[in-house]
Amino acid sequence: MTEGWLGVETPLGRVSVQHKDGVLRALIWGAEHCDTAAEPVLTEAAAQLRAYFAGRLQRFDLPFDWGTGLQEKVRRAMAAIPFGETLTYGDIARAVSAPAQAVGQACGANPLPILIPCHRVLGAKGLGGFSAKGGVETKVWLLRHEGAAGLLI
Repeated sequence: MTEGWLGVETPLGRVSVQHKDGVLRALIWGAEHCDTAAEPVLTEAAAQLRAYFAGRLQRFDLPFDWGTGLQEKVRRAMAAIPFGETLTYGDIARAVSAPAQAVGQACGANPLPILIPCHRVLGAKGLGGFSAKGGVETKVWLLRHEGAAGLLI
């Protein structure tokens, strides 16, 4: 069993990506974890994150831990939202046949923000929340970076 972390400098600060057995399991802000030997999946994740922030990548192509049950359904629905577009919690709730509140909780529990773009999910009458460092301000930054259609902020 292999496991490791790799940090990447971004315009939003350092993020660290974790893999276990070649599958990405977490992205956190900061340098709480020491970099380990750069496994190919971590090297590729870092390259794709750099390309995303440089405006050269719109969709991540990496092996994710999708979770199970409702969390898996919600994460896959978020990953399917195109770059520069948004959906509401209600839109996803209808797509996965679950209550909007449960979808919001699953979004908030997303262990791979940015990579699985929970920032593209909005409330019916506003931005909704964002559990990553910087909160809603970080969500707004990411949406602006993507040129999100109809973003009125």
